[in-house]
Amino acid sequence: MKTLVLSQNFPPASGGSGRWFWELYSRLGSSYLVVADEQPHASEFDAQAPVTIKRIPLYSQQWGLANLDGLKYYYRSYRKLRRIIKEENIDMIHCGRVLPEGLMAFFLNKTMGVPYVCYVHGEDLEASALSRELNSLTKMVMRSASNVICNSHNSAAIVERVDNTVMANVVVMHPGADTNKFVPLTQPDNHFLTKMGWQEKSLIVTVGRLQARKGQDKMIEAMPQILKTCPNAHYVVIGHGECEQLLKDTVSRLGLQEHVEILTSCDDDTMIKCYQHCDVFILPNRTEGQDIEGFGMVLVEAQACAKPVIAGNSGGTKEALIAGQTGEIVDATNTDELADVVLRFLQSPALAAEFGQAGRKHAVNQFDWDNAASVAKDLFESKK
Repeated sequence: MKTLVLSQNFPPASGGSGRWFWELYSRLGSSYLVVADEQPHASEFDAQAPVTIKRIPLYSQQWGLANLDGLKYYYRSYRKLRRIIKEENIDMIHCGRVLPEGLMAFFLNKTMGVPYVCYVHGEDLEASALSRELNSLTKMVMRSASNVICNSHNSAAIVERVDNTVMANVVVMHPGADTNKFVPLTQPDNHFLTKMGWQEKSLIVTVGRLQARKGQDKMIEAMPQILKTCPNAHYVVIGHGECEQLLKDTVSRLGLQEHVEILTSCDDDTMIKCYQHCDVFILPNRTEGQDIEGFGMVLVEAQACAKPVIAGNSGGTKEALIAGQTGEIVDATNTDELADVVLRFLQSPALAAEFGQAGRKHAVNQFDWDNAASVAKDLFESKK
């Protein structure tokens, strides 16, 4: 049986869902063919990959069918995918999202009889709920899917709210982390700290796209209060996105240029070192309109590096940690609460170490990618 993995989001493009699919399917063997969006430098990445990757244009601003651009997009995609399915003898399709990938698979299912499963990340369904057309298409796609794979129980609850008739086919499968790559340091890398200018700093790190729901703005606003008690505190934000200028303006407005750093270009090795050297990791996520954090893979990566973690009380982030043991859940819209919980870890290295050690154990036991791939393999093979 050969499976086509259809995802616009896939490395070398950044993003949590793309990283999930890469880590998962690169471990599942040669019976999987990835069809992903065209990306700069993708040919170099694909040549090194342990899984076969084909690239076709998969990006569109139009996910619906009620306009000519949307119809053209789905028709072009359908023709390309139909040809690949015939050439590669595809028996199953795994869709990175319900829309747009799942709708492509729906058409292929109805015309070629190829079954499909869809991944759900939470924020994708919330976004579709804003449009009557997209909401109807979402329900149609999920009802014809063999399985709906949710990245958290919170995302599964959103599926139930959208259409409870599909719940018999819902499976929760958490993303994870490479716990052999994201590892604790035995001792600090002083050369790295010197190069970054972080000697004698108490480091607070956030990794994530620069967008409103990630909440970096509120953490920046909490920094003046943190600095009153911990003057060597230094907040490092890693990511890029539409809120970059807003965050930079906030830093300037509060006069925090010496205490907040935004790294918009950061390779994996540097990012891992940032995880390893921080004193506390925070994902101050919040609900922003219909936009939520589905799970929060970065929280698992930080725990794998034996760091205490803090997350907002929105979406599925609470499923990535053990509150009171490996991290804390806070109201990330409240700067006083953010400052208090960050300071609790910065002022007590012993407490931070205790949470970090528990977090490392939690990440290895519950979220290691090899274990996740084994769970996925059992699920997928049960459908053959």
